[in-house]
Amino acid sequence: MMRVDIITLFPEICTGPLRASIMRRAQEMGHLQLRIHQLRAWTHDRHHTTDDMPYGGGQGMVMKPEPIFEAVESLRREESCVIFPSAQGERFADPVARELALAPHLIFVCGHYEGVDQRVIDHLVDREISLGDYVLTNGGLASAVMVDAIVRLIPGVLGDANSAAEDSFSAGLLEGPQYTRPVEYRGMRVPDILLSGNHGAIARWRKEQAETVTRQRRPDLL
Repeated sequence: MMRVDIITLFPEICTGPLRASIMRRAQEMGHLQLRIHQLRAWTHDRHHTTDDMPYGGGQGMVMKPEPIFEAVESLRREESCVIFPSAQGERFADPVARELALAPHLIFVCGHYEGVDQRVIDHLVDREISLGDYVLTNGGLASAVMVDAIVRLIPGVLGDANSAAEDSFSAGLLEGPQYTRPVEYRGMRVPDILLSGNHGAIARWRKEQAETVTRQRRPDLL
């Protein structure tokens, strides 16, 4: 079982997507233990303060180190990997997700406002990871996306053991087109090869289609 802890000021952002569909099933089947924590639980002042003005001036507020240090230290184990979603981090991609799917315990520290005190990153965080070259309003959104991408790779989470292996990026290619019933709809027909029952020919067709799609949309993958 993988254990995932998410530390955030806005638990509701993570709760919705990670309590439904495949993520909910992963928890019910015992593949995932998910806990979403309110960072303010580790504050000690009457106002539950988690941020303050940046030293040196500047816009916005910076998240204070004290509650984050206490939160991580109370949850971290020897085998834990602490992840900070950040625009300055390494790019999140399928190989990263597959590597993290092997970890027994992930802790996500969600930044908000203008970011977190650098001491958190320097002394607590194992990996800074970016979803892409854009900025989100908070790290909870990025954490939920990464947890979904990681957990679905754990054996037994998906109904079909081959599903993850056939997804886009798993073989270095984008996934080709898929079809289902009806055979014909508004004059648009399913390719005859998929109706042939010739599994070898179908496999070759799908590989060709995947290569074509990848060449058109992501030639950098080839």
